[in-house]
Amino acid sequence: MMNVFTPAYPSIVTRYLQRYGSDKWSVRQGRQKFYDNIIVVPAIAEYDNINNLLNSLKKNDRNYLLKTMILFVINNGENASEEIKTNNSQTIALLEKLIYGDGLIIGYVDASTEGFSMPDKDAGVGLARKIGMDLALTLFDYNSFNKKLLICLDADCEVKNNYLSVIVDVFNKDRIEAAVIEYEHRLPEDELSKSAIICYEIFLRYYVLGLSYAKSPYAIHSVGSTMVCDYESYIKIGGMNKRKAAEDFYFLEKLAKVVNIHKISQTKVYPSSRTSWRVPFGTGQRMNRFRAGTHEEFSLFDFRIFELLKEWNAYYYSDEIITVTEYLSFAGKLNPALKNFLELNSFQNQWEKILSNAKSIEQIRKQKKIWFDGFRTMKLIHYLRDNGFPNINMFDALDDLYVKLKIDTNISRNESIPSIQIQQNYLQTLKEAGSVSLNQN
Repeated sequence: MMNVFTPAYPSIVTRYLQRYGSDKWSVRQGRQKFYDNIIVVPAIAEYDNINNLLNSLKKNDRNYLLKTMILFVINNGENASEEIKTNNSQTIALLEKLIYGDGLIIGYVDASTEGFSMPDKDAGVGLARKIGMDLALTLFDYNSFNKKLLICLDADCEVKNNYLSVIVDVFNKDRIEAAVIEYEHRLPEDELSKSAIICYEIFLRYYVLGLSYAKSPYAIHSVGSTMVCDYESYIKIGGMNKRKAAEDFYFLEKLAKVVNIHKISQTKVYPSSRTSWRVPFGTGQRMNRFRAGTHEEFSLFDFRIFELLKEWNAYYYSDEIITVTEYLSFAGKLNPALKNFLELNSFQNQWEKILSNAKSIEQIRKQKKIWFDGFRTMKLIHYLRDNGFPNINMFDALDDLYVKLKIDTNISRNESIPSIQIQQNYLQTLKEAGSVSLNQN
């Protein structure tokens, strides 16, 4: 890793890089300079998409672009196909020309060619993001009073022309530490693909709104290309993980345990709606699955699960010191499956540990949040689905949600799966319902 032990770095950066950094990779840039903001973009076989992303970024305010590096991590595993390696080689050649341009400040990391490719056991989007974000710590202008921001994007995205200005201004004026940016998948032209992406976006947004309704501290959409945090928060959680998929979910979950994650709705990221082989789930996988017709796509969690979760969260997160017996008794009255879940997850032992180790109400609050984290919340929702609350028709579930949120939609339908236009109306209502900041929920 480049200049790991430079004394100009804050001590927390030096310690982090000594513990978690690697000297295998370095940043190639046109000239040595330091920045306030670094946009980290993992890219594997993305030659055809790089220019679209850069063209959308070019439309942003030049005053913000001058303080921002766009850092591509061109990556593949050691045993990647020749097709992938060739595409990555073409991408590196393209970026080598662009780093000397004057429109954008571009750098890249070669994690692709022989001697620099990622080990197959770890090769994937998590490690690619980690390489870029760790190296970004060596490129910040720590003498500047502005926030030092790590901004995640993907190579197949586009962004609005106020993308950088909104992110930088919100972080610096409100002094926030982490955020997710509003997103919107571009709708494809053909009806099958359009229906697939509408269905997937409804699934994502319904889940987060359900968690928000239930007052879960983990009501955060997990879309990797929308994540932003300052360098202190990144270091505080030990950096990015190496997961080949769901790296965004686990990264945001760790952040949520130590800082508030806000939602920035004044700008937008536009992820691609393409099918993809790059990760085992996410947008590309859902598009593949929808086309294959292997799952019942037009279904969602029964909203009664979120109602139950809301009652449990209100009781669980109360500052009143409650015994294990009282917790389990309350859970059993709410629903026997909830009590069973707690017992299966060793809640009794965990709660006793929390009480014995915590020295204050504040520490108890923190430990509660850590134990009942985003992953365990998701496991509970799946457990309730499998034990009494099976999935229901997607649009019935949305109708229930809108009633609970007191949203008048004026949407009428006579079919269990309505026309594409009515599906779009449902999705638009979900977007509007989710446009408030997470910290206001």
